[in-house]
Amino acid sequence: MLKFVAGALLASTAFVSTAAMAQDRAPFTGPRVEGIVGYDMLRSGEADDGTNTSENEGDESIDGAAYGVGVGFDFQAGPVVLGVEGEYIDSSGEQEFGESIDGTEFLGRIETGRDIYVGGRIGFALAPRTMVYGKAGYTNTTIESAFTGGGDNVDFDTSVDGWRLGAGVEQAIANNVYIKGEYRYSNYNGLKLDDDLFGDEDVDIDLDRHQVMFGVGLRF
Repeated sequence: MLKFVAGALLASTAFVSTAAMAQDRAPFTGPRVEGIVGYDMLRSGEADDGTNTSENEGDESIDGAAYGVGVGFDFQAGPVVLGVEGEYIDSSGEQEFGESIDGTEFLGRIETGRDIYVGGRIGFALAPRTMVYGKAGYTNTTIESAFTGGGDNVDFDTSVDGWRLGAGVEQAIANNVYIKGEYRYSNYNGLKLDDDLFGDEDVDIDLDRHQVMFGVGLRF
């Protein structure tokens, strides 16, 4: 009986050690889900024809807090990590403004709405549980606007397509939990207006988005 118990204990110890070693070798492998929060700034730039989309020489910006969720799947081969990921976040960014056109005062409000991202990343494990990575992919965001003036109230929402690049650091900690911090840049360069005020029109824009995000996730 004692031999049986001793054998079972040795087998259990070997199993735990093997699992721990496997986890140490590839802590960045598998599906994951995470919560993310951070700083978000959307800034106007120059259109494709070189004209500025803002009357203030590109100084117009909307900033606020961004928050949401992300999912992904990673595969680690040695120090190299390859992955795919997606995010859905919202933003508190909002700006109000006023302008006089031909003696008529117009008041307006612009808000940044939801932001969707789908892309991939490639990382390098600097240490068994520390990875640096770069990311790239497609992003789509909504812009919500409201204008009041001359007795008229106009609300319209539109979405814009763009691309995103980013880089970050991820740290694996106990119980398959990880934390990360990253910076990402997005660019949006075209939107389509379709409403009673503007009609059906394609507009060239140049919007730059800067985000500094922090996340806590669980890997399965």
